[in-house]
Amino acid sequence: MNQTRQRGRPRHKGVLTPTEWRVAEGVRHGLTNGEIAKRQSVSMDAVKFHVSNILGKLGFSSRKELRLWEGIEEGSALENKHSSPCIQAGLIGQIGRSVANISDAQSWYRDVLGLAHLFSSGGMAFFDCSGTRLMLTEGKAEHESILYFITSDIHQKHRDLKEKGATILSAPHRIHTHEDGTEEWMCFFEDCDGRPLAFMATAQPESEDS
Repeated sequence: MNQTRQRGRPRHKGVLTPTEWRVAEGVRHGLTNGEIAKRQSVSMDAVKFHVSNILGKLGFSSRKELRLWEGIEEGSALENKHSSPCIQAGLIGQIGRSVANISDAQSWYRDVLGLAHLFSSGGMAFFDCSGTRLMLTEGKAEHESILYFITSDIHQKHRDLKEKGATILSAPHRIHTHEDGTEEWMCFFEDCDGRPLAFMATAQPESEDS
């Protein structure tokens, strides 16, 4: 019996361990092994080991296949479909910008520019720009800004893009979980000129009363 083939491409459930899910989300976000190791404070060898296990469990042969996988961890807020509503089509929820040093940039955007700091995670810092979120990511400060469009159903948007022939860079994946359990999800794709765009969604955890 071929266990790998049977496991194929499961959408969620307990296929991966919690640690493997964190690594898988990093890969789906386009991070290198080194970037994942730095953000999760583990060794490069540990990340390589987990990536190898993940690919084997899912029956994949490359990181590219993993980036296009739509899996959702069992028990996540998005699995329960408590997504925030999207009323206005084309509403921009976030703009991403790369910076050379996240610590220096966080201080500058907060103290010099005067933006309200929302939260930081790994090599990223988030600020409020009158309702639109600015995400700063440490890297080469030369890339174009990315527009993140809000959606209430990120997996359906992902499927719509594929049906219309758009180039998908990464399937919907969870990038952050807040202290209250609210999850942030993103999906990346290219425009007609090969520049990256993204959809973003938030999912609320089930309340004790629901």
